[in-house]
Amino acid sequence: MRNKIRLLTPGPTMLPDRIRLAMAADMVHHRKAAFKAILAEIQPQLQTVFGTVQPVLLLSSSGTGAMTAAVHNLFAPGETVLVVEAGKFAQRWTNIAAERGLKVVGIKVAWGAAVTVAQVEEALRAHPEARGLLVQISETSTGVQHPIDLLGRLTRAQGIFLVADGVSAVGVSPVRMDDWDIDCLVCGSQKGLMVPPGLAMIALSERAWAQAAVSGAGCLYFDLHAELAVLRDKGETHFTPAIALIYGLRESLRMIEEGGGFAEIFRKQWALTMMARTGVRAMGLSLFAAAQFAWGVTSVVLPAGVNGVELLRLMQEEWGVIMEGGQDHLRGRIVRIGHMGWVDWGDLAAGLHALAASLSGAGGFVASRDHLEVALAAYSKALAVEPGRSIDM
Repeated sequence: MRNKIRLLTPGPTMLPDRIRLAMAADMVHHRKAAFKAILAEIQPQLQTVFGTVQPVLLLSSSGTGAMTAAVHNLFAPGETVLVVEAGKFAQRWTNIAAERGLKVVGIKVAWGAAVTVAQVEEALRAHPEARGLLVQISETSTGVQHPIDLLGRLTRAQGIFLVADGVSAVGVSPVRMDDWDIDCLVCGSQKGLMVPPGLAMIALSERAWAQAAVSGAGCLYFDLHAELAVLRDKGETHFTPAIALIYGLRESLRMIEEGGGFAEIFRKQWALTMMARTGVRAMGLSLFAAAQFAWGVTSVVLPAGVNGVELLRLMQEEWGVIMEGGQDHLRGRIVRIGHMGWVDWGDLAAGLHALAASLSGAGGFVASRDHLEVALAAYSKALAVEPGRSIDM
């Protein structure tokens, strides 16, 4: 008998039964009252998770579509933007900006490290013509979390736009768009919000909306002003939406509210993060993101001699646990454990066990036999502290 499959990747994530069933509901027409009622219901909840009073728009695309919309609506060809280049998904900002005809200035940060305010200040001194800073909140490829609140203070003081990719952060860790002076925040459906891929969300600050009116979208499908006008005037989306995914999103937001809201989500996510990091260290393994780390993905450095590709194969075939490896030069060198969305402590415990049990078959070994007990103790201890506060083990 085969093991239950546990999807512990940094996205997409496992789906609750309630969300799968919600997406199987009868189809409605996207221009009729029934669907407009769904959009009206979820709008205030999306504003809560984004931490904004501004409208949150839905786009039928992956998170990359929302990133594209952000760049095309806020910046005109020939303008200069700064990009924090600290991982694979930072490269996507660079590619989108270059395609838009922008001059891209990369702020080079070692993969596994977070950008500093001083690095951004230095780039701004060298390029005072820069119009925006493009950055990930959580860099999914490395498990690093950038200090977005500090960057927001800087960009607001300098009069440039802060554009943040929150795909693996929104709904996973606290994100306060308005309080942190984020001018544009984008998100995808397939991570913290527990919905399949294919639905993106985007919100703009008041001054970003004013800029978008000047820059012009340069793209019919991702014209955010047209999208906003249709939402406000008719309570609809501009183009045909991903109706079934929006059914799923509504159910996800209902589940979160019934479970105590995002405060409880963040408490659980922090506890899972502490559990993963503590368990990995107890095995004798190293963490790739040492200091400023994401809440939804833990990146593990594989010892020399361990075949990372074989390790992933063994975990999936022998234990039913699916994790993800590194990208580009990190392929075979790190394993990324996803613990966001519908993942709970039991799923993560199974994942840690599968990792430890598969190491020997891939050329490594485990330094301790009590790593699960230590990890579970960390989970319990972290549940009792304020999310974001480290624990001593």
